[in-house]
Amino acid sequence: MLTFDRTFVECSALGFQAVVTTVLAVTCYVLWLRQRGAHFLTWSAAWAVYVLRLSSMSAFLVHRDMVWLFSHQVMTGLSALLLLGAAAQLSRGFVWRPQHLFAVPLVVGWSWLTIFGMHSMVVAGVTSTLLLASVTIWTGLVFWRDRQRVSSGAAPVLAWAFMLWGVHHMDYPLLRGFGAGVLYGVFADVLFLFAIGIGMLFLVLGDERSRLAARTSELEQLTGLLLRAQEDERRRIARELHDEAGQALTAVKIELDLDGHVEAGKRVGLALAQVRDLSNLLRPSALDDLGLVAALRALTEDMAQRSRTTIDLDVDTGGCRFTPDIEVVIYRVVQEALTNAIRHAHAATVRAIVEVTDGHVHLTIDDDGQGLAPGASPHLGWLGMQERVTAVGGTLSVDTAGGRGVRIEASIPVEARA
Repeated sequence: MLTFDRTFVECSALGFQAVVTTVLAVTCYVLWLRQRGAHFLTWSAAWAVYVLRLSSMSAFLVHRDMVWLFSHQVMTGLSALLLLGAAAQLSRGFVWRPQHLFAVPLVVGWSWLTIFGMHSMVVAGVTSTLLLASVTIWTGLVFWRDRQRVSSGAAPVLAWAFMLWGVHHMDYPLLRGFGAGVLYGVFADVLFLFAIGIGMLFLVLGDERSRLAARTSELEQLTGLLLRAQEDERRRIARELHDEAGQALTAVKIELDLDGHVEAGKRVGLALAQVRDLSNLLRPSALDDLGLVAALRALTEDMAQRSRTTIDLDVDTGGCRFTPDIEVVIYRVVQEALTNAIRHAHAATVRAIVEVTDGHVHLTIDDDGQGLAPGASPHLGWLGMQERVTAVGGTLSVDTAGGRGVRIEASIPVEARA
C-alpha cells in the first residue's frame, strides 16, 4: 500500500511538471507565431519532447518495464539536442538541415545499447545526464554572454535559470536513480521552468519595447520631414503670392488710380493687403530677411495692433545663433500661443519671454484670458506646437492656474537633433 501511495504521489508530481512544461511549450509556440523567431519553435519542440520524457518516467515508475526507461533515455537525448539547436540558433544563427536528422538514430542506438545491450542503467543515466546538463548550462552561458544586447533584464534571468537547472540535472544519477527523490527533483524542475518561462516573457517584452522605440523614432523623423516640407511649401506659396499675385494687383491698382477709378482702386488695395497678410502668415519675410528677433517683434506688434491686446515681448538670446529649423519652431510656437490667447482665451494682456540658458531656448507665454476648462482636450493648434517642439528634441507643457489664464512653456535644445 505504501509503495502504491508513493508511486501515485511521484507520478502526480511528474504529471504536474508535465503540465507546466506543456504550458511552456505552448507559450514558445505562440511566441514563434507572433515573432517568427526560429529558436522559439525549436524550444517549443524541445519542451514537447521533454513532456514525453516525463511521461516515460511515470510509466517506468508504475510498470518497472525497461522499455519505458529506454523511451525516457531517447526523449532525454532528443530534448537535449533540441535545446542545443535553440541555443545555436540564438547565438550563431544556426539553421536546421535535413542531414541533422542523422542525430536521431544515433540517440536511439546509444539508448538501446546502454539499456538492452550493456544492461547498465548507470552508463545510461550518466551519459544522458551529462548531455542534458551540458546543453542546458551552455544555453545559460549564451544568454549571459548576450546580456548586454537583450533588454528588460531577460538575459540574466534566463542565464541563471538555465545554468542552475543544468547543475541540478547532474544530481540525477546520485539522488534520483531508479525513481528515488522524484518529489525533490520535480519541485526544483518546476521552479526552474517557471523562471525560464518568466525570462522568455521578459525577452519578448524587451523585443517589443525595442521595436516600439524604433518605430517611435521613425515616426519622429517622419514628423520632422513633414514639418520641414510644410515650411518649404509655405515659403513657396508665400513667394508666389508676393511676387505674382501681389505684383499683378499692384499694377491693377496703379492703373485704376491713374484712370480715376478711386473706389475700384480701394477695393483692389484691400485685396492686395489681404494677399500680403496671407503671404506673411504663411511665411514671414522678416524671418528670412531680418532674422528671428526682428520677426518676433514684427509679429507681436502686428497682432497687438490688430487685436488691441497688450503684448509684452522679452527676447534675450545672449548672442546665440540658431539653425533655421530652430528659428521656425520658436516663431511658430510664439505665433500659435499668441493666436490662442487672443482668439480663444480673449486675453487682454499677454507676456512672451524667449531666453537662452544651459544650451536650451526657453519659451514662456502667459496670458490673463479665460484659461482651460477642467478636462478640456487640446485643440489642433496645441498638438501642432507639441509636434514641432518634439521633432527637434524639445518639450512643451500647457498649464492653467485656477481656471484663469494659460501658461505655455517650451524648452528646445539650441542644437537640433538630426
